[in-house]
Amino acid sequence: MIASAPDAESLAVGALEWLMKAARDTDDGVVWPNTLADDQVTPELYSGSSGVLPALLDAWQYFADDRYADAALRGARSVADAVEDWEDSGLYTGVAGMAVALRGVHRVLGDTAAGASADRALDVLRSRYDGTGWNNRFELIVGNAGIALAALECGDLSLAQLAVDRYAGAAEPTTAGVQWETRVGAVPRLHHMSHGTLGIVYALAAVGRAADRPDLVDLAVAGAADVVSRDEAGPDGFLVAHSDPQQQHEKIERHNYGWCHGSAGDAQAFRLLTHVLPDDPAWPALADRCWHTVINSGIPRRIRPGFWDNNGRCCGTAGVLAFACDRQVERGDGHDFADILVADLAARATTDTDGICWSNFEHRETPSDLAPATGWAMGNAGIIRELLRHARITSKRDPRYAVPFPDHAPTA
Repeated sequence: MIASAPDAESLAVGALEWLMKAARDTDDGVVWPNTLADDQVTPELYSGSSGVLPALLDAWQYFADDRYADAALRGARSVADAVEDWEDSGLYTGVAGMAVALRGVHRVLGDTAAGASADRALDVLRSRYDGTGWNNRFELIVGNAGIALAALECGDLSLAQLAVDRYAGAAEPTTAGVQWETRVGAVPRLHHMSHGTLGIVYALAAVGRAADRPDLVDLAVAGAADVVSRDEAGPDGFLVAHSDPQQQHEKIERHNYGWCHGSAGDAQAFRLLTHVLPDDPAWPALADRCWHTVINSGIPRRIRPGFWDNNGRCCGTAGVLAFACDRQVERGDGHDFADILVADLAARATTDTDGICWSNFEHRETPSDLAPATGWAMGNAGIIRELLRHARITSKRDPRYAVPFPDHAPTA
């Protein structure tokens, strides 16, 4: 049976209950363990407490239940306490992402302490800038591209421009455009949002538009042109390999469909370029081609071992649901597929006395069911945000997230 908006809402309610029970009180506020199996606690956006805060703010706006606002405020205290000592600077792995989460708490709840902590996080980032960047990575998850987007989201345009200054000099010309190393010295060239060219394209285009820098936008277009030249599914679809030469790892498939290394994420770069260059019809056409590939790929069915085993926002069903929700608002054609994705999340959910959670699946490990996670990338927080957004759209409410992530363009 196809799920409807109330089913998405009820799934989110159960998942929020589980997430609230997973919280741990400390002297510095509330934290969430990355998984309940190991009790590891980190403040990062990808899998730690920072990634939980936006989901709680979405829940507070949707349900008007002050329990969620209170948990977000107490969680912000623990994130703020970790700013100076957390060594990583990246968007999803470090201080930049913590700044995004803290700024979100400030904007949504008016908490001045969270706002001051976000400012302090930006100060920490600026103090760590070494003249070219923060580490040897160019990509979005850890490197300069993500830090640029975080600075832009937090209102620091000068810091965002510092973060993208190195890209023109580091660009590698190709037959169709340009590409970049994922990190200095890395051999494979990755192409997609999380660690590859399109994540860099997204940062360059976003900062270029905000700063009125045509040079950055032109560089973004050249990067996108390289990726487009690698398409293997045209003229109707869009499918590009994970990397060239193929990165050798037993868990990396040549083609993917999620946000991180696949067509659902590629479409986010093309959506942004549609906003930045509205007179060029190539960009919405490419997003349409990504949509064609995703809905005809076979997901969310487990067609073969390892094909579609993740429910999360980074490389699973929730990330594709984000794209389907974009389509609902912008193109009017995503609702039926979004319902299919919600129904799949319902079928794969674990329900017990603590609420609802999801376990991802790794068929090459024993046991294959992985421990349920709390955070944005692989856990309840990332899934909750997309379930609530689908419910809002279906019930004709405001489709915007309470806290937009800086690598996901708002729907037009």
